[in-house]
Amino acid sequence: MPDKSKKEEDKSFFEKYEFFIVLILSIIILLFLAIFLRGSEEASKLQTCGDGSFYASCSIVKPYYCNSQGYLIELPSKCGCFDKINGNSCITIFQTGAKNISLKYISDGEQKNLEITVYSGLVNYLSNLSRTILYENSGGPLRGDFIFKKINDEEQRKLLMPIVMEIENLTNDKQEQARIAISLVQNLPYGASNKTSSFFGSSTNYSRYPYEVLYDNSGTCGEKSELLTFLLREIGYGTVIFYYKSENHEAVGIKCPVENSYREIGYCFVETTGPAIISDDSIEYIGGIKLQSEPEIILISTGDSLGNHLREYKDAKALEKIREGKFVFFADSKLEKLKERYGLVEEYNIV
Repeated sequence: MPDKSKKEEDKSFFEKYEFFIVLILSIIILLFLAIFLRGSEEASKLQTCGDGSFYASCSIVKPYYCNSQGYLIELPSKCGCFDKINGNSCITIFQTGAKNISLKYISDGEQKNLEITVYSGLVNYLSNLSRTILYENSGGPLRGDFIFKKINDEEQRKLLMPIVMEIENLTNDKQEQARIAISLVQNLPYGASNKTSSFFGSSTNYSRYPYEVLYDNSGTCGEKSELLTFLLREIGYGTVIFYYKSENHEAVGIKCPVENSYREIGYCFVETTGPAIISDDSIEYIGGIKLQSEPEIILISTGDSLGNHLREYKDAKALEKIREGKFVFFADSKLEKLKERYGLVEEYNIV
């Protein structure tokens, strides 16, 4: 028969030290969980490329392959090809007249460059496409239709995707990829094409496709906005285009938390005519013009959202206060730091 006094002694010991025993066990469990989760997180970071593809696997974008070093490379022999295989590359009939260009971007105050090759063959193809859309009913024309006509061209996509892949090879951080894409487009010089196009017998301004903007190294607000929405869409973000009819201006919206967004619609304002801070919608344009009309909002893509704690939100608010002459600690010093961090310019174009 069990010793009753022994049982009571064991029970008394447990009751006496119950709190400490439970505490120690809880700490041990939490430590194991932390180690496991950290290991899982590190493994995840090590096992994917910038587009989310796993190491040693094909990307969903032909002909790219995520190698064991974490870089997206062309490998059509394994991952397929959108056209014709030439050695280790996938090429189209429009890859003629190669030209090397350097795209400038600002990363936390440091100027960097992305080197890419563009082709006059594709530019010639795009320049010969009709800029008109025929409607079977009396509806249209819709501005969004013309935008999608330009950003959805499949031949253009084949030769724009290498730029997306280059951005994704620079970092696995999706938000940093968005920053790079935005800065690349903002730092393209502002300028209209010297070409004209015919519209039912009348001469109109020539509207370039996104690839033409890259090749020409210049674009208007609308042309640069279309290029940026293409890049952000392919990186995976939700995007819109804001069109201000009264001011004849276009800008981009990137999906973000409602509390940080433009007019609380869930998309942060992004100016494209020159370097600007994400979510800064208080910009003053040449002639003292500000965007005051209600914009038409054209949904381009659904997708990811920027996070809640980007430094840009706070910086944009600080810059707005400085512009309005409100009190900001060390305003002059703060302004200089913001200019340096984002490569800000003094003037922005409205058309």
